[in-house]
Amino acid sequence: MRKLYVGNKNYSSWSMRPWVLMKQAGIDFEEVVVRFDSFEADSQFKHTIAALNPVAKVPVLVDDGLVVWDTLAIAEYLAETFPEKQLWPRSAADRARARSVCAEMHSGFGGLRNHCGMNIEASLPEVGARLLKEVPEVASDLARIVQMWSGLLDTHGGPMLFGTGFGIADAYFAPIGTRIKTYGLPVPTHITAYIERVQALPGVKAWIDDALAEKDFLQFEEPYRTGR
Repeated sequence: MRKLYVGNKNYSSWSMRPWVLMKQAGIDFEEVVVRFDSFEADSQFKHTIAALNPVAKVPVLVDDGLVVWDTLAIAEYLAETFPEKQLWPRSAADRARARSVCAEMHSGFGGLRNHCGMNIEASLPEVGARLLKEVPEVASDLARIVQMWSGLLDTHGGPMLFGTGFGIADAYFAPIGTRIKTYGLPVPTHITAYIERVQALPGVKAWIDDALAEKDFLQFEEPYRTGR
């Protein structure tokens, strides 16, 4: 049985991506949650994950002795291992576009990611409103998300970014949907509808439900409040 090592479901956006992809695609795996205590080199979290991969970060996929780390590498490995799941779009042009937007997520959107950390359980609309006014990068990242999703949904007709099936691109942006809700970021109705469709999928809903059930409160993950 392949194993997927993930962090706290309430906080770990990178862990969420391969987990919901595999769950929604029906790819069997054993979940191993390694809860955050800190990200210092001597933390239990770092000690556990460093035994699996040299960067000591989650997620990590272990499949029959093969260790694959980094979300995009895991997604590519799964797409090659399970071609029948069609995790990337069918056409070469659409696959190139899907890879492009995933790579953009992988290396970009620093304003949104740094200032609006994933926190599924929280409701922080007042924080979101302040960030939109005070941090230009948050506003520009949000505008780019709306532009990107709008164009893809219009081109492919929905309900997902590249048509009917939930794929790697949808999994990649699923944590952004949770951030938009947590921070009450204003988006057009068709973007809200897309977020709701994604979060209603069984694989995504299962992650969200587990995140809501967690009782951990980590101050270093929640700079905008002092408790749950």
